[in-house]
Amino acid sequence: MNKEELRNRLKSSPRLKRALDLIIMNQRQARPRWYVRMVAPLYQHRGSGSKIYRSVRMDTPPYRRFSLGSDSVIESFCCVNNAVGDVVIGDKTRMGLHGTIIGPVRIGSHVNVAQGVVITALNHNFARTDLRIDEQDVSVSPITIEDDVWIGANATILPGVRIGTHSVVAAGAVVTRDVPPHTIVAGVPAKQIKSI
Repeated sequence: MNKEELRNRLKSSPRLKRALDLIIMNQRQARPRWYVRMVAPLYQHRGSGSKIYRSVRMDTPPYRRFSLGSDSVIESFCCVNNAVGDVVIGDKTRMGLHGTIIGPVRIGSHVNVAQGVVITALNHNFARTDLRIDEQDVSVSPITIEDDVWIGANATILPGVRIGTHSVVAAGAVVTRDVPPHTIVAGVPAKQIKSI
């Protein structure tokens, strides 16, 4: 049985997935248990010349995919979480200090992500007023960042967004909708300010 067959089998059996989740994830700390983190490099794909700094919090359980391309870097004090969806990062991409990635996220090659950027495909549901927010489920919508993109410091990329090739997201922007290729966006919410 290959990895994809195993993942599909887990998805089709909620009881088995729940049991495995209790073994793998520390429910109180919402991260993989220490013994899972020790073997993570064995099931994560890391391309040649790639670097993940020691202080990075890698919340990457084995039932989802994590892949870092060749010559890519995840800087110090970042958090990468693939518990609700795969995280795939292309070649020669750099994630700056203190960044956060919560999957499902696909980041292309030659992407520069500055410090303090949040890329989250996860959102907490809150519509039901008869339940506390923490009792409600979460929703996910994949994020795609195409090749040759620059994301400025402290920007936030929200669920479901696609950022087109050779685009720039200004520092502090909150991106709530797709960014066409060859575009500069800025503001809260981010709006197109220039074509390049």
